[in-house]
Amino acid sequence: MYKIFSFVYTSVCYFCVNYLIGAILFILNFMDSLLFPIFTKKRMDLTQKEWAVQLAQDDNAVIIDVRTPAEWSEGIIPNALQLDLYQGQGFIYKVDELDKSKNYYVYCKAGGRSSQACNIMNQLGFENTYNLEGGFMQWSGDVVAPEEKDF
Repeated sequence: MYKIFSFVYTSVCYFCVNYLIGAILFILNFMDSLLFPIFTKKRMDLTQKEWAVQLAQDDNAVIIDVRTPAEWSEGIIPNALQLDLYQGQGFIYKVDELDKSKNYYVYCKAGGRSSQACNIMNQLGFENTYNLEGGFMQWSGDVVAPEEKDF
């Protein structure tokens, strides 16, 4: 009788311990997903106005245009660097050469590609990337013709 009780007790305890460990891991994972954005600086979506105001006050700013060369030729936000997101690995190589201590203000035509670019940059170790919501289509600030360059 003792052996049966011992086996049942051990099995129940083993099940309870595994269940408890699983529950703790689930809770930790859930808390991590809630707290991670609070404790780390990641990509931030900014409205047109927020982006312009913050950019104007930032002495450590770099503007990146992730549109294609054809889109780039239609006009740019002054002082923007062109890094075409559609270049794939070429884009990553170029981004990896940038100074990670700078603050990057990223835009595209509508805001989708620049959001992706900010995520990629964050994964590569960039701490401060700012996505322009609505992109260049909704931009009401200064626009200039890009300087001629080889793509």
